[in-house]
Amino acid sequence: MKVTFLGTGYVGLVSGACLAEIGHEVICADIDTKKITMLKKGIIPIYEIGLEEIVDRNVKEGRLTFTTDLKRAIQESEVVFMAVGTPEDKVTGQADLQYVFAVAETFGKHLNGYKLFVDKSTVPVGTAEKVEEIIKKASKGKFPFEVVSNPEFLREGAAVKDFQNPDRVVLGVKSEKARKMMEQIYRPIARNGRPILFTDVRSAEIIKYAANAFLAMKITFINEVANFCDVAGGNVKEVAKGLGYDNRIGERFLYAGIGYGGSCFPKDVKAFIETGREYNSHFHIIETVSEVNQAQRIKPFIKLKEVFGDKLKGKTIAVWGLSFKPRTDDTREAPGIENIKLFLDAGCKVKAFDPVAMPNTKKLLTHKNLTYTKKALDALKGVDVLVIATEWDEFRVVDYKDIKKLMKGNVIYDGRNVLERSEAEAHGFTYYGIGV
Repeated sequence: MKVTFLGTGYVGLVSGACLAEIGHEVICADIDTKKITMLKKGIIPIYEIGLEEIVDRNVKEGRLTFTTDLKRAIQESEVVFMAVGTPEDKVTGQADLQYVFAVAETFGKHLNGYKLFVDKSTVPVGTAEKVEEIIKKASKGKFPFEVVSNPEFLREGAAVKDFQNPDRVVLGVKSEKARKMMEQIYRPIARNGRPILFTDVRSAEIIKYAANAFLAMKITFINEVANFCDVAGGNVKEVAKGLGYDNRIGERFLYAGIGYGGSCFPKDVKAFIETGREYNSHFHIIETVSEVNQAQRIKPFIKLKEVFGDKLKGKTIAVWGLSFKPRTDDTREAPGIENIKLFLDAGCKVKAFDPVAMPNTKKLLTHKNLTYTKKALDALKGVDVLVIATEWDEFRVVDYKDIKKLMKGNVIYDGRNVLERSEAEAHGFTYYGIGV
């Protein structure tokens, strides 16, 4: 089928490239001229494992093209996916839908026959109905169309794999015609045994928010248990293992740390809470999840403030990990960056390292007392404390003798439990983990 993606950010680019990979003719369109120019040159603006190879292959095969001509992209396709951002409204906490509505209006203005408008963006329940009205007004009712809800469930760092082998594909449709067209798009994935769930549009919109809220709750739960282990004794790694063997619970997302971040969980949890309030339905559990996670994110700063007191000022802190999770360069809502800001405000010097996220971090955060290093070990020269904020694999295997020679102090705050307390302490380090 001929398919267009309006928006070439994380979701649009990955999804578009992957649909081209399974045989569809895909146009990825965006108003960002710089981004489209980069893509035409083969430069991928995001770090995602396997994406560059797929883009390159399908561009060469002629199945994937990039353009700023939204009119052509819309009119030449049967199905148009909307994949634009829905950032948090800092005033209301709700999802900011201005980009969604702008794309809907553009689609309506250029509508030239029956098409599907497929919403892949994470949006509050009822958005599809608002979008439908905008399209009707913009198109002046000249052509029929349908709005479909197809929420994405891509994990940054594993997005290509997730698209090709999803746990499920959720499709909210109104008509049999729309159902058949979406079946055709996802048929190659369905043939691999992946479940396709057809539901009503509102249910599809709710599924995405509910899924993210549940996973955020699971992360926050194990973090609360870890905090209890810190005061009551016990090892949260063993506790999590005991929980994970229970098939009703499962082992995934039971890794204690300094909270969740990224572009999805923080904003989606807040948006779900605010949507509930709009309907006079309060998500008491989810509200608590958001509050608890915010406190968990700054535990490195709080703990080191407790350890050093007034002497924290003037200390030099090494921070390993600037992305919100490994295998991505996404720094949005990253706990490492939040703690760096607190350390700098407290009069500390900071040396920071991340395998892939430093270019993005440098755009966001500069300070006379902040240094970025080319290697992880370089960040340790003369520092008082090492803080591990992201669980990159290369941080899991360390030579304590080398670390000891480089560091001035002996304190390690392991915010992701990637090291072993016994090993660190055996080499003379004061080790702080999360519930271990």
